Amino acid sequence: MEDDILQGFLEESWENLNQLDSDIVAFEKDTENDDLLASVFRTIHTIKGTCGFIGLTRIGAVSHATENVLGKMRDRSIERTSDAISLVLEGIDGIKELMQGLEATGEEPSIDHKELINKLEQVAEGKDASQFIGKSAGQETKATASAGGQAESQVAVATGIDTSSLMTESGEVDFDELDKAINEAAARHREKLAEQKKEEKQEAASSNSATGTGGKQTESAPAKKAAPVEADAHPSKKKTAADLSIRVNVNVLDSLMNLVGELVLARNQLIQLSRDDEESRYSAPISHLNRVTSDLQEGVMKTRMQPIGNAWSKLPRLVRDLARITEKQIELEMDGADTELDRTVLDAIKDPLTHMVRNSADHGIETTAERIAAGKPEKGTIHLNAYHEGGHVIICIEDDGAGINAERVLNKAIANGLVSEADAANLSDYDIHQFIFHPGLSTAEKVSSVSGRGVGMDVVRTEIERIGGTVDLLSKEGQGTTVRIKIPLTLAIVSALVVQAGDQSFAIPQLGVVELVRLAADQASRIERIHDKQVFRLRDRLLPLVKLTEVLQIESSNDENSDINIVVVQVGEEQFGLVVDEVFDTEEIVVKPVGLLLKDLAIYQGTTILGDGRVIMILDVTGIASDFSALNSSNGNRDLHADDEKNALRENTSLLVFDAGNETTMAVPLALVSRLEEFPRDKIEESSNGPIIQYRDSLLPLQSISGNFDSSLTTPQPVIVFSDGQKSMGLMVDGINDVVDEHLSIQVQSNRPGVLGTAVINGKATEVIDTQYYVERTDPEWFQNRVTSHLRVLIVNSSNFFRQMLITSLRAEKFQTQDAASASDALNLLENDHNFDAIIIDYDNSDDDPEDLTQWIHSQKQTSAIPVIGLCSRITPPIQQRADEAGCSTLLEKLNISVLSSEIQNLCNQREWNQGVSA
Repeated sequence: MEDDILQGFLEESWENLNQLDSDIVAFEKDTENDDLLASVFRTIHTIKGTCGFIGLTRIGAVSHATENVLGKMRDRSIERTSDAISLVLEGIDGIKELMQGLEATGEEPSIDHKELINKLEQVAEGKDASQFIGKSAGQETKATASAGGQAESQVAVATGIDTSSLMTESGEVDFDELDKAINEAAARHREKLAEQKKEEKQEAASSNSATGTGGKQTESAPAKKAAPVEADAHPSKKKTAADLSIRVNVNVLDSLMNLVGELVLARNQLIQLSRDDEESRYSAPISHLNRVTSDLQEGVMKTRMQPIGNAWSKLPRLVRDLARITEKQIELEMDGADTELDRTVLDAIKDPLTHMVRNSADHGIETTAERIAAGKPEKGTIHLNAYHEGGHVIICIEDDGAGINAERVLNKAIANGLVSEADAANLSDYDIHQFIFHPGLSTAEKVSSVSGRGVGMDVVRTEIERIGGTVDLLSKEGQGTTVRIKIPLTLAIVSALVVQAGDQSFAIPQLGVVELVRLAADQASRIERIHDKQVFRLRDRLLPLVKLTEVLQIESSNDENSDINIVVVQVGEEQFGLVVDEVFDTEEIVVKPVGLLLKDLAIYQGTTILGDGRVIMILDVTGIASDFSALNSSNGNRDLHADDEKNALRENTSLLVFDAGNETTMAVPLALVSRLEEFPRDKIEESSNGPIIQYRDSLLPLQSISGNFDSSLTTPQPVIVFSDGQKSMGLMVDGINDVVDEHLSIQVQSNRPGVLGTAVINGKATEVIDTQYYVERTDPEWFQNRVTSHLRVLIVNSSNFFRQMLITSLRAEKFQTQDAASASDALNLLENDHNFDAIIIDYDNSDDDPEDLTQWIHSQKQTSAIPVIGLCSRITPPIQQRADEAGCSTLLEKLNISVLSSEIQNLCNQREWNQGVSA
C-alpha cells in the first residue's frame, strides 16, 4: 500500500489509541457517562472503517469485535461492568500489537487473535465477561508463579509463548507442555543467533575487503547489528508514527501566522531604518533577522498549505457511482491537483466542489443516446482545473454537456418575480444564467435524488463568498457549462510591487507583474489613442493602457513633463499596462482581508502595512481589468461576456477611422484590420510592383491610399496591415484617428476606385474604402469584383477575414447579412432564425463538415427551400461531386462578387417562381 496512506493511518490511529486508554479508564469510573462512551465507540469505529478502506483485515477484525461490545454497552444491551471494560482494553491492546508489527515491517503481521475475537463476540451476545477475564495472560503468569513455576513462566513470557494454549481443564498450566514449548523456543533463539553471527562475520570480512581497513573499523558489524537487536528487545525505545508528528489545531496555526505577520512587519520597519544608515552597527543583526524571519515565514506558511487534490480525492469515485446511477458514460479529468491553497479555504470549498460536479454529472452531461443524436462523443467529460492567477487560486469545473436553456431559466425567473417581462427583453444570456444562483430556482423537469440544476447553487455562491471568493457561470446551450471559482488570498505573506498614484501608495502582488516599462516625457507620442482608449506599442503588439488615477478617480501628481511608468500585468491570457505616477521597490507584505464596507470593490484585494508604518491598499489587477473593460465598453454593460446574438441584431460595425490626406477622412471595418504599424520611411523600399518593406522575416507589399509616397519625410509612416492566412499587405495612410461603433449604412454609392461609398460615421460624412480593391492591386488572385443586391444572406466561413470581407461588400450593396464562424454556430442560428434568402458555405474547409451542414439544411422543413451556395478557391471534380451530393444549388470560385451576386439573385428569383407556382 502507499506509504503516505499508511503513514497517515498510523499517525491518526496511534493518537486515538493513546487517548482511548485514559478515556476508557475514566469511563470505568463513571459508567453512566454516555458521551464518553460514544466518543470511545466513534474512535474504534473510525479505526475499523479505515482498515476496511485500506485492506487491513486483521486489525479491522479486532476493531470490529471491540466495537460490537462498545455498541452493546452504548444501547445498554449488556451491562457496563469492569470485566467487560477489561475485555475492551484487551481488544485495544490487540490492535496496538498488530499496529506495532505493521509499523515495523510495512505489512500487517500474521498474529492470530481468533480467541480474543471469540471472547468479545460472546460478551457482545450477552455472556458474562468475568468467565473470560481469568484466562488472561496476566492471570496465567500469576497462577504459574504460585505453583512454583515462576522461572518457567518468566521464560515463557520472555519467549512470547501463548500460555493460554497450555491450560488444563482445571484452569492450571500443563508444565510438561510448557517445558516442551520452552525447549523448542530456546532451540530457535540459539539457531537464530548462530546464523546471525555467521552473517556478521561474512559482513565484517566483506567490509574489510572493500575498505582496506584490515578490521580496524570504527564500528564493527556486530555493533551495528546490536542497535536493532536492542531496539527490538526494548520496544519502548522505538519511535512510532505518532511520536514523529503532532496534530495542531488550526486556530493555533492562525495565531502563529498572525504573529509571523507582525514579525515580518517589524522586520520591514527595521530594514527601512537601516537603509538610511548603511554604516550602522545594527546592519549585521538586522540582516540576520531578515534571513531568519524569511525562513520562519516560509515554514509557517507550509504548515497551512495543502494541495487541492486533497479535496478532489473522493470525486473520481463519486463520478463513477453517478455514471452508474444515471446510466451515462462520464469521464472525469483533473488538472492542477498539486495547486496549493490554505487548509481553511480547502475545507470550505470541498462541499461546493462536490455539489457542482454532481450537477454536471446529473444535469449537464446528456444520456448516451442524446449525445449520439447531437453528434457528440458517447462519453461525456467533466474537466476540473486549478491554477494560480494574480495571487488567486482559480478553479474551473467544465462539462461538455447540454448547457443551460436560457429561455427556460428566464421564464422561471419571470414566474418567480425575479425580473419583469419588460426588463427580461434586454438581458443577455450571461445575465440570464446568473439567476441560477437565486435560491430555489431550478429548471429541472423533475428533482433528482442526485442533484438539481439550480437547487443549492445559492449555497455554493454563499460558501465561496464567505471566504472572500467569487463564482462565475458561463454556459452555451448544446455545448456545455463552465463554473469558474476565484479564491483570493485571505491571509498570506506575498512579494508585492509598491507604486504611487496621486499622493497615495498601493501594492500590486508581484505574481501578476510581467515587466516594467519607463518612457521619457519626450516619448509620450508612442502612446496612441484608439476609440478613447490609450494603447502602447510594446514590441510586436498593442498593449491597452489603464491609468490608475482614473480608475481610483484621484488627481495625478505628474504633469506632461514627467516620465511615464507602465506596469505590465497579466490577467489570464491577456496583458495590459497599468500607468502609475511612480514605481518604488518590491516588499514582502502581510495580506489582510478588506473590511465589509469595501468587500464589493473588485479593484482591491486586501490591505497591508508598509515598513514605514503606512496602511495601504493591495490592488487586484483582475478586478481593475474588469472595471476598465466595463467603463469603456460601447453599451456600458458590465457584462464582459457580450451577447453575440444581440450584437448581430444591432448590426453595429467597429470601424477604424483614419486620415487619408488632403483633409479626407476614411474608414475601414476594424474586423478586417490585422495590425496597426509605424515604419521608418527610410526602411521602405521600391520594387517593380510598388513600395515594399521587410516585415516579420518576409516582404510586406504596400499600397498608398493617396497614391503618393514621400520618402523624404522623417516622421514614421502609419500603415494598416490586412492579413488572410499567409497573405498580407499594408495600406499607407496619413494618420490613425479613432475607432467607433456605428451602424454601417452606405448612403451615397461611389464610382471612385477603392471606395465603396459614403456613410455618416461619428457624425461626419466618411468614405468607406473598398478593401478588396487594394488587396487585388497587390495580388490579382486575392479577391476580385463587387456586387449589387438587397437580399438577406447567411455567410458560414471560419476565416474571419474572408467572412468580414463578404459582410462589408454585401452590406454596402444593401444586402442584409448574418454570419457564422462554424457549422455548429450556423445550426444554432438556423434553429431560431430561418428567414434567409440564401446561405453561403465555404467548401474549402473539410474539417467543418460543409456537406453535413448542407444536408441538414435541406432535411429541415423550415430551411429546405433555401438555396445553398458553395464557395471554394478552385473548383475540382472531387469538390464539385461533394457539393452536388450534399445538395448545393451551385458551386462558385472565390471571390468573383459579381458572379456570386447574380447567382444569388437568380436562385432567389427561381425560388420565388417555384413558390408562386406551388401556390
